[in-house]
Amino acid sequence: MLTLPRDRKLLIPYLMGGMSADWLDVARALAAAGADALEIGLPFSDPMVDGPVVQRAAAAALTRGATPETVLNELSTVDIGVPLVAMTYANVALGIPDFPARLAEAGISGVIVSDLPLEESGEFRAAAERAGVSVVLLGAPDCADDRLARICAASRGFVYSMTAMRTTGEHTRLAAEAKDTVTRLRRHATVPVIAGFGIGTPELATEICAAADGVVVGSALVRELLDGAGTAAVAERVRGFRAALDRVA
Repeated sequence: MLTLPRDRKLLIPYLMGGMSADWLDVARALAAAGADALEIGLPFSDPMVDGPVVQRAAAAALTRGATPETVLNELSTVDIGVPLVAMTYANVALGIPDFPARLAEAGISGVIVSDLPLEESGEFRAAAERAGVSVVLLGAPDCADDRLARICAASRGFVYSMTAMRTTGEHTRLAAEAKDTVTRLRRHATVPVIAGFGIGTPELATEICAAADGVVVGSALVRELLDGAGTAAVAERVRGFRAALDRVA
C-alpha cells in the first residue's frame, strides 16, 4: 500500500511513462532530486482530464509504441527509489485483466483512475485492496461536502485535491476555489491532501501548501522534457520545488 511521509510538505512530480527512450532515467533523477513519490502516467489515446502538454506527452509515448503494458513491464525491471502512483483512465484500468495485481507486480503502490466515479469504484477498490494497491480519489471544487467526506473515506495513500474545474496545465495563479477545496477535504481526510492541476511554479506550490499537505507538479516538468530539456535540467527544477516546500512551516 502507498505510504507517504507526514513530516514535511510532499512533492509528487508527474511523468508520462514511455514518452522518451530515457524516461526511466528521468524518473530516477526526479526521485533523487527530492520527490516523495512519482505519479506515472500510463499512455492513453483520450486523456480527457489532461491538458495540451500531457496530451502531447501521451501522443509521443504512443508514437514510440508505448502502451500501459509496456510501461508496467519496464517499471518492473527497475527500482525508481520512491513510491509510484499510476495515473490512468477507466478504459485502461478496467480493460486489463487483474489490473491492480499487474500494478503491484510492476512495483506500483498507488493508482488514480481519473474518470472512475466514486459510486462505480467499489469493485475496483476492493480488487486493489487485495493486491496491496492504494486507490487515490479526486475531490473537485464543485463537490458538496458530504461527497467530499465519502471521497476521503474511500481514498487510500492520499486524496487528490483538484485546484479548479479544468484540465491539467500550467497557470500563473491559483484558482479562487483552490484553497477552499483543500480546506474542505482536510476536514474529513485521514490521509494527506495533495493539490494538483496548475501547480507550475515553486511560488504556487508554497501558496497552496499553506493549506495542503503537498503538491503534484506535472505539466511544467513534462513541457520542459518535450521541449528538449535534459534530465539534469528537469531534476534541478524539482530541487527548486523541494527547497521551496521545505521552507513552508
